[in-house]
Amino acid sequence: MTDIGIRPADANDIPAIVDMLADDALGATRESPDDLHPYFVAYERLQADPNQFVMVAVREDRVVGTFQLTVVPGLSRRGSTRSVIEGVRVHSSERGHGLGQLMIEWAIEESRKQGCSLVQLTSDTARPDAHRFYERLGFVGSHVGFKLALQP
Repeated sequence: MTDIGIRPADANDIPAIVDMLADDALGATRESPDDLHPYFVAYERLQADPNQFVMVAVREDRVVGTFQLTVVPGLSRRGSTRSVIEGVRVHSSERGHGLGQLMIEWAIEESRKQGCSLVQLTSDTARPDAHRFYERLGFVGSHVGFKLALQP
Protein backbone atom coordinates (compact mmCIF):
# COMPACT_ATOMS: atom_id res chain seq x y z
CA MET A 1 0.00 0.00 0.00
CA THR A 2 3.01 2.27 -0.33
CA ASP A 3 1.49 3.73 -3.49
CA ILE A 4 -1.55 5.04 -1.56
CA GLY A 5 -1.61 8.51 -0.07
CA ILE A 6 -4.15 9.86 2.42
CA ARG A 7 -4.79 13.58 2.24
CA PRO A 8 -7.53 16.12 2.96
CA ALA A 9 -10.23 16.13 0.31
CA ASP A 10 -10.53 19.18 -1.91
CA ALA A 11 -13.55 20.39 -3.85
CA ASN A 12 -12.36 18.59 -6.98
CA ASP A 13 -12.71 15.28 -5.11
CA ILE A 14 -16.43 15.70 -4.38
CA PRO A 15 -17.74 13.84 -7.48
CA ALA A 16 -15.53 10.82 -6.75
CA ILE A 17 -16.51 10.85 -3.07
CA VAL A 18 -20.22 10.99 -3.88
CA ASP A 19 -19.84 8.18 -6.41
CA MET A 20 -18.33 5.98 -3.69
CA LEU A 21 -21.02 6.96 -1.19
CA ALA A 22 -23.67 5.90 -3.71
CA ASP A 23 -21.93 2.66 -4.74
CA ASP A 24 -23.82 0.13 -2.63
CA ALA A 25 -27.39 -0.91 -1.90
CA LEU A 26 -27.82 1.52 1.01
CA GLY A 27 -26.03 4.47 -0.57
CA ALA A 28 -27.91 4.07 -3.84
CA THR A 29 -31.14 4.91 -2.01
CA ARG A 30 -29.89 8.01 -0.19
CA GLU A 31 -27.20 9.64 -2.32
CA SER A 32 -27.65 11.75 -5.48
CA PRO A 33 -24.56 11.78 -7.71
CA ASP A 34 -26.55 13.64 -10.37
CA ASP A 35 -27.02 16.69 -8.11
CA LEU A 36 -23.70 17.63 -6.51
CA HIS A 37 -24.75 21.07 -5.24
CA PRO A 38 -25.73 19.92 -1.71
CA TYR A 39 -22.45 18.06 -1.37
CA PHE A 40 -20.44 21.17 -2.27
CA VAL A 41 -22.46 23.20 0.29
CA ALA A 42 -21.77 20.55 2.93
CA TYR A 43 -18.09 20.46 1.98
CA GLU A 44 -17.78 24.22 2.54
CA ARG A 45 -19.38 23.88 5.99
CA LEU A 46 -17.00 21.07 6.86
CA GLN A 47 -13.99 23.07 5.68
CA ALA A 48 -14.95 25.91 8.01
CA ASP A 49 -14.93 23.62 11.07
CA PRO A 50 -11.47 22.76 12.46
CA ASN A 51 -12.87 19.62 14.10
CA GLN A 52 -13.75 18.05 10.74
CA PHE A 53 -11.37 16.01 8.62
CA VAL A 54 -12.74 14.91 5.24
CA MET A 55 -10.07 12.65 3.85
CA VAL A 56 -9.41 10.77 0.63
CA ALA A 57 -7.11 7.91 -0.22
CA VAL A 58 -5.41 8.41 -3.56
CA ARG A 59 -3.60 6.03 -5.88
CA GLU A 60 -1.93 7.55 -8.96
CA ASP A 61 -3.99 10.78 -8.64
CA ARG A 62 -7.24 8.77 -8.49
CA VAL A 63 -9.50 8.92 -5.41
CA VAL A 64 -9.99 5.33 -4.27
CA GLY A 65 -11.24 5.79 -0.70
CA THR A 66 -12.78 8.32 1.64
CA PHE A 67 -13.82 8.87 5.24
CA GLN A 68 -14.70 11.66 7.61
CA LEU A 69 -13.21 12.08 11.08
CA THR A 70 -14.93 14.40 13.53
CA VAL A 71 -13.31 15.46 16.81
CA VAL A 72 -15.91 15.95 19.55
CA PRO A 73 -14.96 17.69 22.81
CA GLY A 74 -17.18 16.59 25.68
CA LEU A 75 -17.92 16.67 29.36
CA SER A 76 -18.52 12.94 29.90
CA ARG A 77 -15.62 10.61 30.68
CA ARG A 78 -14.01 13.34 32.76
CA GLY A 79 -14.15 15.94 30.02
CA SER A 80 -12.56 13.74 27.41
CA THR A 81 -12.44 14.34 23.71
CA ARG A 82 -13.56 11.59 21.34
CA SER A 83 -13.59 11.15 17.62
CA VAL A 84 -16.20 9.77 15.29
CA ILE A 85 -15.42 8.03 12.02
CA GLU A 86 -18.13 8.35 9.36
CA GLY A 87 -18.67 7.74 5.67
CA VAL A 88 -15.96 5.12 5.21
CA ARG A 89 -15.92 3.99 1.60
CA VAL A 90 -13.44 2.12 -0.57
CA HIS A 91 -13.78 2.12 -4.34
CA SER A 92 -15.08 -1.25 -5.57
CA SER A 93 -11.85 -1.87 -7.51
CA GLU A 94 -9.78 -1.53 -4.31
CA ARG A 95 -11.78 -3.62 -1.83
CA GLY A 96 -10.09 -6.49 -0.08
CA HIS A 97 -6.54 -5.17 -0.40
CA GLY A 98 -6.07 -3.40 2.94
CA LEU A 99 -7.08 0.14 2.01
CA GLY A 100 -9.91 0.25 4.54
CA GLN A 101 -7.53 -0.79 7.30
CA LEU A 102 -5.02 1.84 6.21
CA MET A 103 -7.69 4.57 6.37
CA ILE A 104 -8.97 3.47 9.80
CA GLU A 105 -5.42 3.30 11.16
CA TRP A 106 -4.86 6.85 9.87
CA ALA A 107 -8.05 7.99 11.63
CA ILE A 108 -7.01 6.33 14.90
CA GLU A 109 -3.55 7.91 14.78
CA GLU A 110 -5.00 11.36 14.00
CA SER A 111 -7.43 10.89 16.90
CA ARG A 112 -4.46 10.29 19.20
CA LYS A 113 -2.77 13.44 17.88
CA GLN A 114 -5.97 15.38 18.57
CA GLY A 115 -5.95 14.19 22.20
CA CYS A 116 -8.94 11.87 21.88
CA SER A 117 -9.46 9.17 24.48
CA LEU A 118 -11.99 7.22 22.43
CA VAL A 119 -12.68 6.53 18.76
CA GLN A 120 -16.22 5.57 17.85
CA LEU A 121 -18.21 4.79 14.75
CA THR A 122 -21.55 3.42 13.73
CA SER A 123 -22.26 0.88 11.05
CA ASP A 124 -25.65 0.03 9.58
CA THR A 125 -27.07 -3.26 10.82
CA ALA A 126 -27.30 -4.35 7.17
CA ARG A 127 -23.49 -4.38 6.88
CA PRO A 128 -22.27 -7.54 8.67
CA ASP A 129 -19.03 -7.63 6.64
CA ALA A 130 -18.21 -4.12 7.87
CA HIS A 131 -18.93 -5.18 11.45
CA ARG A 132 -16.43 -8.04 11.17
CA PHE A 133 -13.91 -5.64 9.63
CA TYR A 134 -14.20 -3.14 12.50
CA GLU A 135 -14.07 -5.88 15.12
CA ARG A 136 -10.90 -7.25 13.50
CA LEU A 137 -9.38 -3.77 13.97
CA GLY A 138 -10.21 -3.80 17.69
CA PHE A 139 -13.56 -1.98 17.76
CA VAL A 140 -16.17 -3.44 20.11
CA GLY A 141 -19.90 -3.42 19.42
CA SER A 142 -20.67 -2.02 22.88
CA HIS A 143 -23.69 0.23 22.25
CA VAL A 144 -26.95 0.28 20.40
CA GLY A 145 -27.31 3.28 18.10
CA PHE A 146 -30.54 5.14 17.42
CA LYS A 147 -31.42 7.58 14.66
CA LEU A 148 -34.33 9.90 14.08
CA ALA A 149 -34.81 11.20 10.56
CA LEU A 150 -35.79 14.87 10.42
CA GLN A 151 -37.59 16.34 7.46
CA PRO A 152 -35.98 19.49 6.02
